[in-house]
Amino acid sequence: MRIVVDSYAWIELFIGGKSGKRAGEHIEMASEVYTPDTVLAEVARKYLREKFSKSVISERLKTISELSRIVTVTPEIALGSAECYLDLLQKAKKEKLRNPSLFDAITLAVTKHLKAKVLTGDEHFKNLSETLWLNSGGDETEQQARV
Repeated sequence: MRIVVDSYAWIELFIGGKSGKRAGEHIEMASEVYTPDTVLAEVARKYLREKFSKSVISERLKTISELSRIVTVTPEIALGSAECYLDLLQKAKKEKLRNPSLFDAITLAVTKHLKAKVLTGDEHFKNLSETLWLNSGGDETEQQARV
């Protein structure tokens, strides 16, 4: 199976809880693993806000780059991202969630472009046909600061 790993899944992997363990298992079993380049920026931003050292952040970004192929935004993915954003925004309003980020839309567009599944626990992706869901509720690590 081809998977796209979003920032939620990478952060859970680094935390090492139950969701992180499942993320690692999915990554190991996948035939192809991809990460949108925007996820690198999201992960770096989260860790910098949480006062991680630049060397730790660099090491984690290197790990992501070694375990997956980094996908850049092309004109085709950019257009798909705009469409995905509108779909995610409509879903968020219906489910009374905060607005999705453009990064969420890019991740979904990359997933669709690659005909893959997105590995995540982000509520914006819950119940989408493209989603491999990590967060089953009570026993999972919750990321305190949003990505």
